[in-house]
Amino acid sequence: MTIPVSETPVHALWGDLPAAEPRAALTLDLDVDVCVVGAGFAGLTAALEAARRGMSVAVLEGQHVGWAASGHNLGSVLPGYGVPINDLIARVGLSHARELWMLAEVGGEYIRDTVAASAPDIAITPGALEVSTTDVGERLIGWLQTIGGEFGTDVEGWQIDRVRDALRTRRYFHALHFPKAFQIDGARYLRALASLAEAAGVRIFENTPVINIDSAGIRKRIVTPSAKLRAAQVVLAGNVHIGTPALRLASTLMPLWRYAAVTEPLGERLGEVISYRGSILDDDGIDHFRVVDGDRLLWSSPETTWRGKPERFGRVIRRRIATVFPQLAQAKIARVFSSAFGQTVHGMPQIGELRPGLWVASGFGRQGLNTSAMAGRLIAAGIAEGDDRWRLFSPFELVWAGGNMGRVVGQVADGLSRGQSAAAGAVARWRERAVAREELREERRSARIAAAEARTERAAQDFRSDRH
Repeated sequence: MTIPVSETPVHALWGDLPAAEPRAALTLDLDVDVCVVGAGFAGLTAALEAARRGMSVAVLEGQHVGWAASGHNLGSVLPGYGVPINDLIARVGLSHARELWMLAEVGGEYIRDTVAASAPDIAITPGALEVSTTDVGERLIGWLQTIGGEFGTDVEGWQIDRVRDALRTRRYFHALHFPKAFQIDGARYLRALASLAEAAGVRIFENTPVINIDSAGIRKRIVTPSAKLRAAQVVLAGNVHIGTPALRLASTLMPLWRYAAVTEPLGERLGEVISYRGSILDDDGIDHFRVVDGDRLLWSSPETTWRGKPERFGRVIRRRIATVFPQLAQAKIARVFSSAFGQTVHGMPQIGELRPGLWVASGFGRQGLNTSAMAGRLIAAGIAEGDDRWRLFSPFELVWAGGNMGRVVGQVADGLSRGQSAAAGAVARWRERAVAREELREERRSARIAAAEARTERAAQDFRSDRH
């Protein structure tokens, strides 16, 4: 099955989204119910939902809305989390994992409903395909039983022929298809969230870095370069850049830079090679790509634990495209972009109340956008209504990421993992070719035997004819 091409406009990441009007910095002391630090997806969702519940809210952003990871993502809204489902179950148990999974799905529906009601100009491209780089036929059944049966997610299992009909490469085998997953223009959605929040009464202050937070007492004190703010509740929704005011939080995040590129228009050739129009991600976490604007390819692949030059990784991505799809080896890169995000040691987002009145929503690296929406809603409900479902994330506590040595180890481990995945994929493809060669030899052997038997039968018939 091929999902129809969406009418997605040119993506904001490559240049058609006009610059937003800058917002003022905080210059006068302020007293609010809720202070949110960080104007990304999670922070703005928390601010919007708290304001909708009648609370006064201020958002403090060190630079501008969407300057970091939230403004530089692929816009994928996927079911679940960025950890393998079996690992999640092994850590918290089936029932607990099911509840976490349902929360993530509700987060995805929140984004879909928000776009439909308040930002209908943002196109939604349906579907996500998680492809395997090795032959996982037997395991596929188990995954379907867990995700579809135990968790109730709408999921399909694709066999090899169907996968290769949609993706013209022999590097992929089976796949899990999530028809209710979807993709949006993340930068446009973030801007829509900011507008909705402001319409609900939220005050967003840009170029207002937080220098210090005194979280003791009923009223927390937040210090910025030009003014002070007091709030009953503080939400730390920052990424690896949060730094000084929340060193403990920042130290639990491994900084990773993910690089992505969009190609020049590829014309009809792209549709001949990739007919599937949802997002495609491999089960090794190496490649994540989709068709955009009808005939361009948006591709995300390498990660580093240091900040590199995007231009250099444009060449890496082009080689990666050619490796997976040799038919697209001549694809030209139009633009490369990157941003840092925070990856937790356990791979799950960090959501909850650290101490009375101090909340955290962070660690969304390698997660779909659904998790940031989920986090914002959970925290707003926890603050305003005493909803304690955020406690489901208690097993995923703040764990030190290892500092600079952790970054070195992380880069080495990532390289080893990618190497092992590549080797496993190569072995799987070799086995497939070996089976095909053996089947061909068997067919030829059977044909030779059949031909010999036919000759023998004809000779026997001739002999009988001669005797008569």
